[in-house]
Amino acid sequence: MLIGALLRVPAQAIHRRIIAELNAAGFRELRVPHMAVLQYPGPDGVRPGVLAERAGMSKQAMNQLLRSLEALGYLTRSDAPDEGRARIVRLTRRGRAAYAKIHEILRDVERQWSAELGPKPFRQLKVLLLRVWESPLVREPREDT
Repeated sequence: MLIGALLRVPAQAIHRRIIAELNAAGFRELRVPHMAVLQYPGPDGVRPGVLAERAGMSKQAMNQLLRSLEALGYLTRSDAPDEGRARIVRLTRRGRAAYAKIHEILRDVERQWSAELGPKPFRQLKVLLLRVWESPLVREPREDT
């Protein structure tokens, strides 16, 4: 199996679990596409264009997700101070509660994966993934290179 699937399938399973547990915890209207906004490091204080870039989606698609989450009471968008027409995203109290629940769910996922793989192999997996995260391997190739 190639690395793309080995990384994608667990990530998708984690997103589905997060949404299922959020729904069970009272955040019933959240769906998997909302994870593009709610993923680490979170949307609070960030411009929509940055969120779109992080998620690898168009600004228009991101703004559609932001409108949905705003209508559901999870976030607000407002003018960025001292930045002209720029907008920034702010989590509401409900949004912060959902984001905190996501962290709780992820800590539980880590405990379960550590139990399944063994503590030492799980730590090694995290160390290797962090090395990839911080390396040029995951950076978008620049068009001018």
